[in-house]
Amino acid sequence: MKVVLRTKVKGNYRTVMAGFDKELFLALAPPFPPIKLEKFTGSEKGDEVHIRFKAPVNSMWISDITDHGFNESEAYFIDKGRVLPWPLKSWTHRHIVRKVKDQESEIIDDIEYDSGIGFLNILLYPALYLGFLPRKRIYKRYFSS
Repeated sequence: MKVVLRTKVKGNYRTVMAGFDKELFLALAPPFPPIKLEKFTGSEKGDEVHIRFKAPVNSMWISDITDHGFNESEAYFIDKGRVLPWPLKSWTHRHIVRKVKDQESEIIDDIEYDSGIGFLNILLYPALYLGFLPRKRIYKRYFSS
């Protein structure tokens, strides 16, 4: 299944992409379930992110940054889940920052996920969509200056 969110923000697309750091990652973390960021090495190919969920069940999420790049109209990086909490079997999140104007960009969260069970994928969609929806407000605030 796929979840896609688009958010227009102020700033050059390269500057916005450079803002995808540990501070932004922590700002984007949802209030529930509570997480602990155990490792964040960056947003470039070869980097890793390790998250521990504390509730409702203690579990790990480890994502590998498998690709990153830029051209004259967009920048991106891709994280793929290596260790995922139940019920997820696969996770690919494409973080794309597309140039709209010289000082305006669009952030695209393009997420593909699979639980291995079709109806469960459908049940997960609203939770994932609503879980990522606050990012729009956070991105706008974070990149407003």
